[in-house]
Amino acid sequence: MTGSISRRSVHGLTLSFTLVVFASVLRSWVMTDSAMQNPPPTATPGALTVPGEAKHLKNVRQLTFGGQNAEAYFSLDDKSLIFQHQGEGVPCDQIYTITVDTPDGKPAIPELVSTGKGRTTCAYFFSSGDRVLFSSTHASSPDCPPKPDYSRGYVWPIYDTYQIFTAKPDGSDLKQLTREHGYNAESTITRDGQHIVFTSTRNGDLDIFTMNADGSSVLQLTHELGYDGGPFWSYDGKKIVYRAQHPKTPEETADYKDLLSKGLIRPGNLEIWVMNADGSNKHQVTHNGAANFGPYWHPDGKRIVFASNLADPKNGRDFDLYIINEDGTGFERVTYAPDFDAFPMFSSDAKRLVWASNRNGKAPHETNLFLADWVD
Repeated sequence: MTGSISRRSVHGLTLSFTLVVFASVLRSWVMTDSAMQNPPPTATPGALTVPGEAKHLKNVRQLTFGGQNAEAYFSLDDKSLIFQHQGEGVPCDQIYTITVDTPDGKPAIPELVSTGKGRTTCAYFFSSGDRVLFSSTHASSPDCPPKPDYSRGYVWPIYDTYQIFTAKPDGSDLKQLTREHGYNAESTITRDGQHIVFTSTRNGDLDIFTMNADGSSVLQLTHELGYDGGPFWSYDGKKIVYRAQHPKTPEETADYKDLLSKGLIRPGNLEIWVMNADGSNKHQVTHNGAANFGPYWHPDGKRIVFASNLADPKNGRDFDLYIINEDGTGFERVTYAPDFDAFPMFSSDAKRLVWASNRNGKAPHETNLFLADWVD
């Protein structure tokens, strides 16, 4: 989960891996009234895939057009997506839902879920379909939070005003789940609707926690110094996949602590990890030294799809999708398009894959949502 696209969660830290394409920190489409009344443009003609992608991706379809859209996640019945967007007239991410398939086959019009105030990230559907989950800074201020200080190099902001909220899919009946001071984001819920996993700085570091769906019984799962975040439950709710970056030298430790004290983090070597739902049996899945994020379980419970800049680690925007077995074997590249491909999620039956990509963009850093039939 967070992060925002150019900033997101990569899921929560809504990873802002591309300066403009990441979702705020490791994660919609705030439209004006006139925009809401007019349907989005239909897909432009031309191939939406490049050589090498046909092995796994068929019938690729573009779902959004314009701005930066990311962190799209299916509802349990796979009929809807919830995502975040920033673009013209929308200075910072807001949460929207969109219907996946329409009767006429044309792209659906996104509907606003969040308040339109502050910055939001990392949205997710409850399994019942009658509520959604997301994080927002609006309770602290209706304004967009300040951008990070890039004089410190490439850093992500860790806004300590993020709190986790739930609402009905139409945005009504807004309820606040967390109240601890600090960054509280990157939240997802088990498919049985009982437990939420999220990332928080409430204890002084960026760690992963779980809680009941009503916000009670909070339990800290990670205790290692460094960033642990972007967690997602396995389909059976027994495991959690996440991304982590732990400092390895005294210099890295000092830099991490100094930045965190200023509400910042410097992304670099993020690896994919897995642990049991209670925090036991932590084990590293990737060992490639690249920036790996946005991991999501294949419904078979054995494989993990994720984004990485492994093919071109010196390019700040070149991320592709990969799939790997939990034990680190079976590593395979999925996308080959230039620039940004990230935030993948499988449908419940593993027949479809949704993700965010720069492909077919009409403006620099434009990032849209794409849907494809998945072929094993």
